[in-house]
Amino acid sequence: MPIRLLAALLTAVAVALALAEGAMAAPSRPETAPVATAAATPTVEVHRSRYGRYLTDGTGRTLYLFARDPRGRTVCDGACARAWPPLIARGRLTAGRGARRSLLGRTRRPDGTRQVTYRGRPLYYYVNEHRPFQILCQDVFEFGGRWLLVAPSGRAIG
Repeated sequence: MPIRLLAALLTAVAVALALAEGAMAAPSRPETAPVATAAATPTVEVHRSRYGRYLTDGTGRTLYLFARDPRGRTVCDGACARAWPPLIARGRLTAGRGARRSLLGRTRRPDGTRQVTYRGRPLYYYVNEHRPFQILCQDVFEFGGRWLLVAPSGRAIG
């Protein structure tokens, strides 16, 4: 067998093995489409971080605002809402430790669900934050705007 033919054959086998290995490799975590998080009685409370005092839900998950949202409305839908799931309100809203009940409200999303607002700003999670008090996306720019933590006053931190 000529050297060139043998080299081509070995290259083809190596490529085939690499492709087969990649096809059989399982992701470390199953990929699922994020969905809006709904709570029967959503709670918003305040915690401390290196950024100062900020809003979380009742389980400690960090809440963000989208600077592009006009007060009282959301413009984050589709792919944006998959990356930044909204906090959906199904029941009575509760102000937990440090939060002000008078600043809690709701706005209707394009799909008809009701999103929790704080001082008129719709509240969101970041899809890759799963642990309490985890902050991965303070002051990032995605979907045409900045994503920021929310201070107890309802203003953006950053």
